[in-house]
Amino acid sequence: MRNLVTSTKDAVRRRIEQAGERLVRLSHRIHANPELAFEEVKASGWVADALHEAAFEVRHGAFDLPTAVRATVGSGPLHIGICAEYDALPGIGHACGHNIIAAAAVGAGLGLAEVADDLGLTVTVLGTPAEEGGGGKVLMLERGAFDGLGAAMMVHPAATELTAMPGTAVSQFDVSYQGRPSHAGLHPELGVNAADAITVAQVAIGLLRQQTRGVDRIGGVVTAAGSAPNIIPGESRGRWIVRSDTAEELAALKARVLRCFEAGALATGAELSVRPSGPDYADLRPDEAMLALYRANAEALGRVFSEPPADGGAATDMGNVSHHVPTIHPMLGLDCLPAVNHQPEFTAACVTAAADRAVLDGAIAMAWTAIDLV
Repeated sequence: MRNLVTSTKDAVRRRIEQAGERLVRLSHRIHANPELAFEEVKASGWVADALHEAAFEVRHGAFDLPTAVRATVGSGPLHIGICAEYDALPGIGHACGHNIIAAAAVGAGLGLAEVADDLGLTVTVLGTPAEEGGGGKVLMLERGAFDGLGAAMMVHPAATELTAMPGTAVSQFDVSYQGRPSHAGLHPELGVNAADAITVAQVAIGLLRQQTRGVDRIGGVVTAAGSAPNIIPGESRGRWIVRSDTAEELAALKARVLRCFEAGALATGAELSVRPSGPDYADLRPDEAMLALYRANAEALGRVFSEPPADGGAATDMGNVSHHVPTIHPMLGLDCLPAVNHQPEFTAACVTAAADRAVLDGAIAMAWTAIDLV
């Protein structure tokens, strides 16, 4: 059995490396054409085309999402899902390296395609839009995309190699205040200042941070707060994000943050409106047994893992998947410190030689992990 596994892994690795130039071109092409959440028309099409050429049964626009992809090959009893992300960030493009994620997922699918039936595998590559706040996987999960999977996996680039991203629970929402405009010099007493309301809320949130835990994070931006200094602002708007380590802790923290916004309304008389900007993301709960298999495979390729940060973390809609299906979400190190995710410098790092090697190593390590799961 050991010899059979080794020979199968060798064959899969050769197939992925033979497709290496195409996979790197796919990564670079997505990187050069950044598309925001739910607008990934080109990227999702390129992913779908690459899998169709490899004899996958492909559905582009799956699960009532125009930029979602479902591509399946094989008919074995063990069903493995491999997730491809491809949305970019506003203003800084692929500063989270989703071009690498997409290409690695396609590569793992290509590597497994010819051996799936022999192994007793069904392999589904899922193109998942809008990870950067839109919750594409949450919507797909609700619509049955992950039903019947024995395991789900993906890889994600980072500055250093990690077995799993410290995945927090997160909630994002838009806030607006409606006041009443007035001439700031002649009749300020007739105005209700919506900019003051959002300022009060920000001050309250700043003070709240002293009483939050080290794993908690509160971030926000004001997107509108008046247009001229001689007009009392009648409207203000902003977008906020709240993070905590579990969904339960997130709910408690979010309630405290919302009271800060209520304080702004109470202090000024402005009317408060809060609207979710996407579904909540659950904390990431990786499957430890599957993660051990992945790590051994990645280390066999020469990848060297670092210790995860002590607190804090990022959020991913893969967290929601991990509450329903055994899941892994390891991080591929690009050896690019001090550049880290969501910086322009990390955007540049995602098309370097190290990034191109990460595409192939990520694909091989995931494919080998699927073989080990069999």
